[in-house]
Amino acid sequence: MGKQEDFVLRAIEERDVRFVRLWFTDVLGSLKSVAIAPTELEGAFEEGIGFDGSAIEGFARVHEADMLAKPDPSTFQILPWRGETPATARMFCDIAMPDGSPSYADPRYVLKRALAKAADAGFTFYTHPEIEFFVFKSKPEPGTRPVAVDDSGYFDHTAQGASQDFRREVITMLEAMGISVEFSHHEGGPGQQEIDLRYADALSMADNIMTFRTIVREVALSQGKWASFMPKPFTDHPGSGMHTHVSLFEGDENVFYEAGAEYQLSKTGRAFIAGVLEHTPEITAVTNQWVNSYKRLAWGGEAPNYVCWGHNNRSALVRVPMYKPHKSGSARVELRAPDSACNPYLAYALILAAGLKGIENSYELPPEAEDDVWSLSENERRAMGIAPLPRNLDEAIRTMENSELVAETLGEHVFDFFLRNKRAEWQDYRSQVTQFEIDRLMPVL
Repeated sequence: MGKQEDFVLRAIEERDVRFVRLWFTDVLGSLKSVAIAPTELEGAFEEGIGFDGSAIEGFARVHEADMLAKPDPSTFQILPWRGETPATARMFCDIAMPDGSPSYADPRYVLKRALAKAADAGFTFYTHPEIEFFVFKSKPEPGTRPVAVDDSGYFDHTAQGASQDFRREVITMLEAMGISVEFSHHEGGPGQQEIDLRYADALSMADNIMTFRTIVREVALSQGKWASFMPKPFTDHPGSGMHTHVSLFEGDENVFYEAGAEYQLSKTGRAFIAGVLEHTPEITAVTNQWVNSYKRLAWGGEAPNYVCWGHNNRSALVRVPMYKPHKSGSARVELRAPDSACNPYLAYALILAAGLKGIENSYELPPEAEDDVWSLSENERRAMGIAPLPRNLDEAIRTMENSELVAETLGEHVFDFFLRNKRAEWQDYRSQVTQFEIDRLMPVL
């Protein structure tokens, strides 16, 4: 074993850890967990923990079910909501086949492959997400409208506000687990919150997002509330996105920065944006993977629905934020389509792949959109070459299934399973009779 494994074993003894939770995600981004005793951990580091992969969404068929969960010691943290004595810890796992080879179905491995390709080109990929979600007074009952924990709006400060105390407890737990927070505030909808995580390499950030979702739900339940990352729970209020700032580095140098260039954006940065714009329709089924995701995109405002970029244009799909003088390391681009319910491993792998494709093939960046894209007419957008994103999950699936880039990045197994699952979700959705139809049509038909 290496130094990291030795450190974990010592920490478990010193911190009186009685349970170690091994975490991983299925193809759809749901967190899975198995708890082991500390005495089993040394064997888990060396050989992994066996489990039935056929019972996990998208992992394996029955005749090839045996898989191994191998803990990554660099992700070791104590779970603060479980109490200090006896303590409970967690580690994320890499999923392996019985012969020790990486599992083709592991979303974490999908991202690792994409990052390895970037590393071969000399790049490290960093991300910084702004994660939005809703907090409700209780778990909504079927057929009822959820009741938000407050009626506050964007940046509102309310004396003795429940949301402020909620965010404070979430942030305290995040920081106890080594996850740095940059900003937090109330968002535009009732009960809607935003917490922005400090930038990190994409693999660490995907792990952090999975931890973030767990902490938010744990804090909500401890306070008798219910938290949800559903993209659009209210018809008449904005949805929850996960605007993500991205950058590429070569060593300590931010390759998106070029002094004196327009917006201080380098040729590499422009090609990266061009790649994202070119391939975004193909990857939207992953960055916005639920039927409800497209209700958020259709809302307008800060939720993009058209393929374009702009400088400080919050109606654009890709935004180039204002450059901070003397901070070349902060040069970045903001992607505004992803929502906070996506699988972050798959989403980041595809965003990186799209950007790298733009760099590899020297894609030309189209003219920027200077106007509010939503205020333009359809003819005006067409004349400017601004195409729409897929308008629903069905369109997104049909675009994705013809994409070589998505198939290559996800791998055949994940690609096929994801599409099959999403087709089934769309079929279930389109066969439902909604309350809208009953209210609109029953009185007149």
